[in-house]
Amino acid sequence: MDGILGTDVPIVAAPMAGGATTPDLVAAATQAGGFGFLAGGCKTAEAMTREIGVLRERGVEHFGMNLFVPTPSGLDEPAFRRYAEAIQPDADRFGLDLSDEQLREDDDQWRRKIDALVASPVSILSLTFGIPPAADLRALQRAGTIVLVTVTTAGEARSARDAGADGLVVQGSAAGGHSGTHDPHRAITPVETDALVRDVVAATELPVVAGGGVDGPESVRRLLAAGADAVAVGTLLLRSDESGAAQVHQDALVDDRFAQTVITTAFTGRPARGLRNAFIDDHEAQAPLGYPAIHHLTRGMRQAAVRAGDADRVHLWAGTGHRNARTGPAAGIIAALAPTGP
Repeated sequence: MDGILGTDVPIVAAPMAGGATTPDLVAAATQAGGFGFLAGGCKTAEAMTREIGVLRERGVEHFGMNLFVPTPSGLDEPAFRRYAEAIQPDADRFGLDLSDEQLREDDDQWRRKIDALVASPVSILSLTFGIPPAADLRALQRAGTIVLVTVTTAGEARSARDAGADGLVVQGSAAGGHSGTHDPHRAITPVETDALVRDVVAATELPVVAGGGVDGPESVRRLLAAGADAVAVGTLLLRSDESGAAQVHQDALVDDRFAQTVITTAFTGRPARGLRNAFIDDHEAQAPLGYPAIHHLTRGMRQAAVRAGDADRVHLWAGTGHRNARTGPAAGIIAALAPTGP
């Protein structure tokens, strides 16, 4: 057993909110000798605890959970209404009226989730979008949980270290899904993940799980050589047998119509990398920052688009290595990524 994760294989099944990560996927990562995180973001506290229960009933005890640190959107009503009007033609395709949608602020049931995880701790908790309140971080650690904070710059890494984090998830700009940036107003500039890992390790000396742009075993070797304790993969598992990603999402990963990934705020109001589609092309220029308000505004449309198989109005989160996502058992995908020698 090695590193902060205590696993034989330094590969992590990254948490992918919205249904892509399943208990089956986490169990498969464990079976392969790696480590898996459940995704607690955009999920009720009850759903989170149910998934924990499913793993424990199957005898899986060593696994992690990921939560989104709540931050206010900062979005004002006029900007919200303008965007709702702009995307109404897309909603019209599915018979949805956005005129009555309310600007919703919420904390993703943070308090209930933290209380549940203190009462029934998981091995490791990773946090995305910022640093948690000091009292919550200490309570989790006292309960026996290792707490990792997701960072996208060396400056964020130093702040997480100073706050008392046990380790870091270093996310490069090539990663799929939401950027873990602590400041969504900061432009997400290109940075090689291995270079970022070296900077963060030098700045903090904390254990690091690295992810972003992993497209095969050579990427894994490069990140480990840069100083990472383990490497997180998400996009490469989206087409696995255990993935919960919608079929329209899985198909788009290998569809020539969606060959490019871009950073967008159009779907959720927070920077995220996904496959470029018509909704991004039509609305990125006018999309306001404002998570979770924009996430709630577009959610019904996105769910309807999934049901209709309309890939142009779905958030097709994907990292730059998406073309190498393959089908088959997740344990086999992880095993193929694992280093086999010096």
